[in-house]
Amino acid sequence: MDVLSIAYERLTELVIEPVAEQFLGIFDLNGRLGVLFLFLSYSIAYGLFRYRKHRGLTDARSFWQFIGGSRVYFHRSAWLDYRYYFVRAILKVALVLPVVGLVDPYILRSGDYIAFFTNLWGARPQLGENLALSLLYGLGVFLLKDFTHYWAHRAFHSRWLWAFHKVHHSAPVLVPATASRVHFLEKIVEKLAVGVLLGLYAGAFWYACGGEVSRYTLFGVTYLVFIFNGLAANLRHSHVWLSFGPVVEHVLNSPAQHQIHHSDAPRHFNKNFGTNLSLWDWMFGTLYVTTSKPEAIRFGTGEKDRERYLTIYGLIVTPFVDTARKLARQRRPQRISLRNG
Repeated sequence: MDVLSIAYERLTELVIEPVAEQFLGIFDLNGRLGVLFLFLSYSIAYGLFRYRKHRGLTDARSFWQFIGGSRVYFHRSAWLDYRYYFVRAILKVALVLPVVGLVDPYILRSGDYIAFFTNLWGARPQLGENLALSLLYGLGVFLLKDFTHYWAHRAFHSRWLWAFHKVHHSAPVLVPATASRVHFLEKIVEKLAVGVLLGLYAGAFWYACGGEVSRYTLFGVTYLVFIFNGLAANLRHSHVWLSFGPVVEHVLNSPAQHQIHHSDAPRHFNKNFGTNLSLWDWMFGTLYVTTSKPEAIRFGTGEKDRERYLTIYGLIVTPFVDTARKLARQRRPQRISLRNG
């Protein structure tokens, strides 16, 4: 095989196939950026527009203006999000999966836990497949993933991990594709954390049932994920204010609550870390509820950062540069004190 053939194969493997798969993903129901969920979200936004227009609660002359118009969807930051959506597919194949693969052999699987519990307490009778067990198992998976995402998200707001999560918060305008503006290091941590905890949960659940239990799905998607993606999930990263009200928002995370999370106002800092559920925010003291009246919000991380995060290079490399500088500053006083001693 000649050099050109090898180069073409690598190009196909690392670039062409991931990008093509990411594009086809917009027709898949397993991700909320699919056309069905985008359509559902903007249909809800349109209903909201008609309601507010009828009641004189909006100055927008058209639905396009109501959702942000050209100033949002053709903003330089939005175009970066559209490009990064495809670049992230390349990063996944080139970096995320290889790193996760290196750690993967050291992660205990559900089968390991089943064997452990069997040796400890003996075998369990097989309960068999039934709808109630499938629904219960799917509910547990959903709650565990959402709980894990809450704590992983909160961890990335801490001092040493913020530089990487800042990539997501750097967007001065929000469009649905902004959900993909996540640094690859954060995705690695998230995948490993979910993998470890799901292995333990599945192993314990399946041991109790005496065998593997499948998750109930809708159109091939875990039923709760399908339901939540259909509830205007894409409006979380938008300029459409949709509040569920103070009561419901103690349990379910609304688009307005996530927009509050992206606010650069100090009163909104470190609030609403939840993904689908705000229950965790309520339980752990990070809840901020909203009302139907929109709050004045400015997104992003400030003017000084705006240019630094408006290129693909900036999104990928800047967090490493900032973290290295922080480490250097941390070590410098120690060296000075050693010399003075």
